[in-house]
Amino acid sequence: MKIHCLVHLDFETLGNIRDWACKKEHSLSFTVPSEKRFYPDPGDIDLLIIMGGLMSVYQEDEYPWLKQEKEFVKSMISHGKAVYGICFGAQVLSEVLGGQVSPNRHQEIGWHKVRSLEEFERNSQFFHVQNELTVFQWHGDTFTLPPGCRRLFESEACPEQGFIYGDKVLALQFHPEVDAECVESLLENCNSDLVEGKYISSENEIRGRNDLLGNSAHLMFSILDWFENMIENP
Repeated sequence: MKIHCLVHLDFETLGNIRDWACKKEHSLSFTVPSEKRFYPDPGDIDLLIIMGGLMSVYQEDEYPWLKQEKEFVKSMISHGKAVYGICFGAQVLSEVLGGQVSPNRHQEIGWHKVRSLEEFERNSQFFHVQNELTVFQWHGDTFTLPPGCRRLFESEACPEQGFIYGDKVLALQFHPEVDAECVESLLENCNSDLVEGKYISSENEIRGRNDLLGNSAHLMFSILDWFENMIENP
């Protein structure tokens, strides 16, 4: 399986995505949209993964390369390809599918609980999740649910935590890709985000929950297994 990732941070690692792809012997390729003006042909990709970023989807004046990235994502969807957006990537998917992205009332940083919604009970072919799970968050923006999409998760701080479009496009506001290296990288490079806030954990609180990393990896592997089965057994 050919996996292509859009990477927006020079310090970002793929964490559990990389581990899963290596274990399964799938190929991984990358585009850094802020540096590269050319994207691969959709026919050469089985799964597109849109990673997180410090910029906002609506900042096209400051980051003009965003327009080209969004057009590429639209092209992938129109070609019927599997697409998975994480955090900023989920917000990109919301906008290109007709939703809106804006600052959330609360920043949400650290390990926080999300609830899965009835869509999982109605569709047994989804990846398996519990009714309530603790996931890693690091975001200040949120999105609206695009037309024709189905909500999958919600949290107390941010009602829109994920959706699915059709059966191949998945958007998640939270970060199941994080491993210990990812968490440390965010703490090192984005420490200024850790201000006082109702849903902002301290550096010590975040580091103190490394026991949750295994659950995060399990969720990420379940999601990627779901994509793999969908792609290889259409």
